[in-house]
Amino acid sequence: MVPETSTPDEEVNRLLKQISDGAGDPEVQQRLLDAVHTHLRQIARRLMRSERANHTLQPTALVNEAWLKLGAAREQNYQSRAHFINCAAVAMRQILLDHARARLAGRRQLDTDALLRLKGDAVVRVEPLEMLALDQALTRLAERDRHLAHLVELRCFGELSVEETASVLRLSVSTVKRQWQIARAMLMQELDPGVRP
Repeated sequence: MVPETSTPDEEVNRLLKQISDGAGDPEVQQRLLDAVHTHLRQIARRLMRSERANHTLQPTALVNEAWLKLGAAREQNYQSRAHFINCAAVAMRQILLDHARARLAGRRQLDTDALLRLKGDAVVRVEPLEMLALDQALTRLAERDRHLAHLVELRCFGELSVEETASVLRLSVSTVKRQWQIARAMLMQELDPGVRP
């Protein structure tokens, strides 16, 4: 039984610990899904807003696919609720990218609006074609600096705040802010070598 004073974050962290300790029975798995489902649907709805109107996936289906992709939390030792939510958001992004790649097979287009979206400090929604271009640039960035690429994933696709990102990466907030500026500049260079950050 969970104490009355337990916060939603503490409850999810407790369930993740139970699962990582080997208590991943279906009841614990279901309680974890129930505890994070609303937040995951909010992320899925935000991601789906930029998709075409007749997309074959709906937010609930996207959450379900991401849940299956994560192996229902059995495959990885998640550090915290923020880490788990980030991994789920990245899984949803990957699912949408796979759908976009299949739909756009044979077509190549780089929307330079993706560059403008990276210039501000805020994390913004990325359109489907921009997402493909951003994903390709992120892959190239990861070849140069995996840490900075992971930071971009946490901020852009996991929609984590600077503070949550600092917690997941175990860095200070000021370090994350500084590295976010460097990562944005490098990513903009990857998207278009002729653009000055």
